[in-house]
Amino acid sequence: MSFYDILRLSVRNLREAKLRATLTTMGVIVGVAVIVTMVSFGLGLQRNTIARFKALDLFNEIRVFGRSLSSLADAVSGRGQDGGGEEGRRQGGGPQPDKTPARVLDDKAVEEIAKIPGVAYVEPQVYFRVYMRSNGRVQTQVVSGANVPNAAARFQEFAAGQMIAAPDAFEAVVNEQWTLDFGYEKPADAIGKTVDFLAPAKKEEDEGEADNFFGIPLEDEEPLADDKDTADRLVARSFRIAGVLPKESKNNSSGGGFRGFGPRANVYIPLAAARSWSQEYRNPLNEVALELARQSGALEENQVEGYDQAVVRVSDPVALTDVRKILTERGFESFSIVDQLEQLRTVFLIINSALGLLGGISLLVASFGIANTMIMSILERTREIGIMKAIGAEDREIKLIFFVEAAVIGLLGGIIGVLAAWGIDALANRLAYRFILKPQGASYVDFFAIPIYLWLGAILFAVLVSILAALYPAARAARIDPVKALRHD
Repeated sequence: MSFYDILRLSVRNLREAKLRATLTTMGVIVGVAVIVTMVSFGLGLQRNTIARFKALDLFNEIRVFGRSLSSLADAVSGRGQDGGGEEGRRQGGGPQPDKTPARVLDDKAVEEIAKIPGVAYVEPQVYFRVYMRSNGRVQTQVVSGANVPNAAARFQEFAAGQMIAAPDAFEAVVNEQWTLDFGYEKPADAIGKTVDFLAPAKKEEDEGEADNFFGIPLEDEEPLADDKDTADRLVARSFRIAGVLPKESKNNSSGGGFRGFGPRANVYIPLAAARSWSQEYRNPLNEVALELARQSGALEENQVEGYDQAVVRVSDPVALTDVRKILTERGFESFSIVDQLEQLRTVFLIINSALGLLGGISLLVASFGIANTMIMSILERTREIGIMKAIGAEDREIKLIFFVEAAVIGLLGGIIGVLAAWGIDALANRLAYRFILKPQGASYVDFFAIPIYLWLGAILFAVLVSILAALYPAARAARIDPVKALRHD
C-alpha cells in the first residue's frame, strides 16, 4: 500500500469512531494548551525581565571598584586584601567586588580609564546623606555628585529648569519628590531657590573666623538657629536649584533620573563640590579609617584617598567585555549586569522546564487515552485486519496504519491546543490589564511569549507522544493471526 492509501484508511477509521476519536483528541488539546500556556508565561517573564534591564540602561554600564578607605586602613592589622574586601562588601549598598581591588581609584586612574577604547565617559561616585534646609524646612536627604556636563540618561529630561551650568557652579539638581518634601507646590517654584547643606562648624569657625568657601553662618530666624550659640555651631553651604528631575511614575522607573548604575539620590551637585563636602565633613568611622591608612603608610599624609567606585559607560555593549578585561588587567574590580545574565538564563531555564514538566503530565495522561483508543480499535477491527493480512498486507503496513491514526490525533490536538493556548494567553493578558494594571495606572504588559519554536515544538511533541502511545497497540495488531481473525465476529 502507498502512504496515501494508508493515510486515507486511517482517516476513515477515525471518522467511523468519531466520538472516541474526538474525546481522545480533546485530551491532547488540553495537554498541549497547558504546556504552551505555562511555558509561554515563563518565557514572557524572562522577556519582560530582560526588557526591564534594558529600560534601566544597564547593558552599557560597568561599575568599577577601587581600593576603599577601609581596605587601606586594614593594612594596619595585616588583614590584607581579603580582609579589605570583606569590609568593602559590608559598606554601602548595591553590588560589591568579590575581592579587594589592587589599585586606588583616584583622579589619575579615572583619566586612565576614560582613555580605554570603547569608553564613552567615566563618572566617579560620591554620595552621602546630609541635613539640608530650603523653603523654611529642614530634612535629611541623599546627595550625589555628578559630572558637569553629564551625558547620562537620567539628566536628559527635566520637569523644570535645566542641568547645572558649570563644574564649579554652586548649583544643584533635585528630583520632583524633593520639591514636594520641601513644600514647593510645583517643580518650577523651586527653580532659583536655595538649598543649604548643614554641618557642624569647625573650631576655628567657632572662634569667629570669617566665612570661607565652605559656608556661611545660619540666619537667626531658621528653626535650627533660634539662638546665637546654635548658629555658631553650624555652617551651611548654599546651592542654587537649577533643575528638577521628573518624579518616578508607575510606568517609568527613572525615579528622578534613576537609570543605569548611578546612585539614586534626591539632590545632585557638581562632583568636585560633593567630594569636597564629603572629605570636609567625614563621619567618625571614616575619620578613623583615614588616620589608620596614613599610619600604615598606605596613604601619604597629604594624599587624598580615591573614590570607592565609578560608573563607566561604554559606547557599544559589544565593547563591554573587552573594557572589563582591560580594567581587570589594570588592577580594578568591576561589575556588570552581564554577569547576572547567564545566571538569570539558568534560573529561567529551570522555571520553564518545571512549567513544561507540569504541563507535560497532562499530555502524558492524554497518551493513555490514545493507547486505549487504539486498543479498542484493534478489538473492533480484528476481522478487517485479518482480511488485509490474508490478501498480502505486511506487518509493517499494519503498524503504519495505527501510527498514522495516532499521528493524526496528535497533529490535530497539537494545532488546536496551540490555538487554544493563544486564546488563553490573550484573555489572561486582558484580564490582568483590566483588573490589576489599569487600576494602578500602569500600561499594558504582555505577560506571555509564544515564539515560533514553542508552538512548533509543542505540535511536534504532541505527534511524538501520540506515536509512542500507539507502539503497543500497533505491535499487537501486527501479531494478529489472519486465520483466527477471519473467524472473529
